[in-house]
Amino acid sequence: METEGAVDVWSTVLAREPVHHYQHCQEIQAIAVASDSAAIATCSGYQIRLESSDEKGYWRRTYQFELQKLVSYLQLVPGAAVNSGENQLLVAAAEDTVYLLNPDTEPKVLHSIYGNNVTCLDVSINQVACGVKSFGWIMSHGNKVQVYCLQTSQPLATLGNSAGDFTCVNLKDSPPYLAVTGNKDRKVRVYDLRTSKEVISLYGHQLGVSSVQMDDWKIVSGGEEGLVCVWEQRMGTKLWEMHSRHPVRHLHFGAHTLVTANIPDEKCPRGASIMDDDLTAHRRHRGIIYVYDFSIDKSAPVLPICRSTYDEDVGYSYNIALSMPYDQIK
Repeated sequence: METEGAVDVWSTVLAREPVHHYQHCQEIQAIAVASDSAAIATCSGYQIRLESSDEKGYWRRTYQFELQKLVSYLQLVPGAAVNSGENQLLVAAAEDTVYLLNPDTEPKVLHSIYGNNVTCLDVSINQVACGVKSFGWIMSHGNKVQVYCLQTSQPLATLGNSAGDFTCVNLKDSPPYLAVTGNKDRKVRVYDLRTSKEVISLYGHQLGVSSVQMDDWKIVSGGEEGLVCVWEQRMGTKLWEMHSRHPVRHLHFGAHTLVTANIPDEKCPRGASIMDDDLTAHRRHRGIIYVYDFSIDKSAPVLPICRSTYDEDVGYSYNIALSMPYDQIK
């Protein structure tokens, strides 16, 4: 995906060349990839484009939407096109409005509050969660997360009341009736959707939280300062952390792996051009993807600090640190 609007779709099996390519006229603002089908959605300006692959592997444009506002967030509804004959549903946030997009019908408004822009978005099989800026000048009306039912378009819950903007929310990966959020106030919060109450609050980032995900027992959060934290949600304690140069824009973990994408705020170094000889400045402004594999042989040099014994005074390995280090042995 390029700033010129070009989109390349790659196969994780055949990764030598893109399996599909298409072009937008302007810079791409958001992209969404289906986890349960061969479909991808991108938005550029006021245009949303849905591309999918048929049973023979041929990619084509499935549908194209035109909205009246600039799109900032885009999500594909999981499970919406698993069975043949069903349309792939999309949810798009454009400024202060959230739309449900179905190729067979006109765009449907799920949420709209004039002047209160949407700050984050996530979608599960039957629910939508969106962060919304403060409702007004009154201090009691802080920033919130609104949860809606996809089938009925009715509001289900209103979460939080924070002075900082909600910058990320994870609904589809969270356990039933729970949602995890990240905020500019540097806190990670978990809410119970049945009561709309906060059940967990974690504080460990120096800057705003930019990405979150949780499962039955752990929470992983990434921050603007480049810190990735793994939390034990039942005890509310930090288990592990890793620091990188650039902010953590995306993260996703599975049973044994963790993938993070660190993207700099400033992608072009000031005063440097492609013709300059100093490549160090350019490397500092490159984003990087980290893949952590926790299933490999414990003797491999992945986390030396985690293999320290009580015979050692301290455990240390560059930018890796345990939140509860070993006691000093005297």
